[in-house]
Amino acid sequence: MSTFRTITAIVLMTIGMIFILISCIGVFRMKFALNRMHSASIADTCGILFCTVGLCVLSGFTFMTLKMLLVLVVFWLTSPISGHLISNLIKTTKEKELKENAFQKELEK
Repeated sequence: MSTFRTITAIVLMTIGMIFILISCIGVFRMKFALNRMHSASIADTCGILFCTVGLCVLSGFTFMTLKMLLVLVVFWLTSPISGHLISNLIKTTKEKELKENAFQKELEK
């Protein structure tokens, strides 16, 4: 049972690290700030989910597992709120630039 649990945890954490790697690449490759924020949110939701579940599987059902699940819930509650506030800030401060960039993209098509 221990080997199966270890392999399952490794697979889950590897999937989480792949999500985090993809989001890091997206943050550096995307051109606009809102696109970069969308790419970074992948790491918050999927990456942290798989890594935390992998750690929970590895540690078994203990008090530490409940702590890790609480951290996961806190991340999931705070990440959308902070992303929304930052995107609203970008939208209100650079609304003219965002409209011009969207208009230029449509013209290029």
